[in-house]
Amino acid sequence: MAEPEKQGQLAVLKDAFGLVRREKPIAYAWCGLVFVVVLIGGFFGGKGLGHPLYFGILSIPLALLFAFFTFTRFANTAAFSSIEGQTGAGASVLMSIRKGFTTTPAVNASRNQDMVHRTVGRSGIILVGEGTPAVRALLNDEKKKIERFVPGVPVHQLLVGDYEGAVSLRKLQKTVKKFPNKLSKAQLREVRNRLKGVGGMNMPIPKGPMPKGVKVPKR
Repeated sequence: MAEPEKQGQLAVLKDAFGLVRREKPIAYAWCGLVFVVVLIGGFFGGKGLGHPLYFGILSIPLALLFAFFTFTRFANTAAFSSIEGQTGAGASVLMSIRKGFTTTPAVNASRNQDMVHRTVGRSGIILVGEGTPAVRALLNDEKKKIERFVPGVPVHQLLVGDYEGAVSLRKLQKTVKKFPNKLSKAQLREVRNRLKGVGGMNMPIPKGPMPKGVKVPKR
């Protein structure tokens, strides 16, 4: 039963290597440098204790760990770089939050591709406006509609972009998770059930879930 999961993880890793090679090729040089520095540090640290070979061997897994951690940081950056500027990039980031949140992309949109995405979690309903500053009007309209369907449920509003008052694409997940929990699990299920009939608009979303924390992204 564990074989499909293992294959899936290998596919994720393979895709991550391809993504980094395309977006951040210098990452491999940095990972190699980190590996060598940790390995040399372990060797000379062991030399000072009179056991250079022993500590050098022990430092190999630590060097691999640090090198892989460096790689995941580059993979994280590369994943964001690969979708920045694309229509629906914000929805792609929101939909990659796998635990505790359910996202419906493009519940409202304008002709110039400003759009509003809806995320539901224990903190309530989070409406995320993506596009130009003019998306604020869509956000307000969507909030009024949501409040009619689920009155009394906290509704938060966010703007994602590179203008004043908006959060960057890279900080979107972190910002969404910062909202305090206001709903019980039972209340959350009720809210999700009520919103099932209020779908999205089937707008294009960039392929490739974004990384969760510092885990390797997949495409």
